[in-house]
Amino acid sequence: MPVHAAPSLPLAPAPNVPDPYVAPAWLPGGHLQTIYTSLIISVPPVTYRRERLELDDGDFLDFDWVDGTPGQPVVVLFHGLEGDSSSHYAHDLMSHVRQKGWNGVVAHFRGCSGEDNRLPRAYFAGDSAEIERILRHVKGHTPDAPLYAVGVSLGGNALLRWLGESGEAAADLVGRAAAVSAPLDLTAAGNALDQGFNRSVYTARFLVTLKAKALRKAAQFPGTLDADAIAAATTFREFDTLVTARLHGYRDAGDYWLRASAKPVLPAISIPTLVINARNDPFLPSAALPAAADVSPSVTLEQPETGGHVAFPSGPFPGNIDWLPRRLMKHFDAQHR
Repeated sequence: MPVHAAPSLPLAPAPNVPDPYVAPAWLPGGHLQTIYTSLIISVPPVTYRRERLELDDGDFLDFDWVDGTPGQPVVVLFHGLEGDSSSHYAHDLMSHVRQKGWNGVVAHFRGCSGEDNRLPRAYFAGDSAEIERILRHVKGHTPDAPLYAVGVSLGGNALLRWLGESGEAAADLVGRAAAVSAPLDLTAAGNALDQGFNRSVYTARFLVTLKAKALRKAAQFPGTLDADAIAAATTFREFDTLVTARLHGYRDAGDYWLRASAKPVLPAISIPTLVINARNDPFLPSAALPAAADVSPSVTLEQPETGGHVAFPSGPFPGNIDWLPRRLMKHFDAQHR
């Protein structure tokens, strides 16, 4: 249900906006919606053009571009934890961007483009400086074209952090923004993911690649990380204390989650920003979601009862995930009306 009033008061959709999201009856529940969408629903193929940006700190960032009409808007996507340009949501959004004749780019966080980055540091949910670095690079390619930004899950939290910390200055780079399934309260999300089914399925799956990357860093940079402790970690709290916090200047997982969460900076966002969170998202309890009073007038909250985590499947079986990119593109297209 769209909410720019209290979450219990659904509003009518604005003109030209897709209908409020409702999950198909054949796919009930946040877990099924999340897992089925990420693993089974087919997505359109997308051909990317890879660009590598060499950074002053000796590291690099990889960008996968979808080239449209010169001068048309550019949509930059910040992926989620351990995501990349092959993620289902990236393919679906970039396909819609291409169909519209716009330009799109998936900006890979460090170590997520298929090659380990060169430095001990990696990526994390509060890295607003990296978001700005990426946006400035993309804007430099097409300085006269409108630039719109989407962040998914972890990337959504990082984008919102940057928007809130930048305030009115964000408009110098970005016209509109959106965040999808962002873990706005990292403490609530971390605690949820470290319990029960979530821990056995989602956290265990994430930790396979996260731990492998961290162990390679431990071998590459002796004395930086505790390889034995990392190998034994089974929760996000353990991993974020041993790796994320240690590499990025936080005391421990609790300190990282508290200081990197986007929810506290939502009142400072000044550009039109759409924040979509399903209330049955397994990664973030609905009680942790913001209400209209918690955000600036520039922020539109949409909190449908269903949708899972970065899922929002629709249509008859076997389904599609077109609702989300259509909603995002309508949000960006409103800039031109």
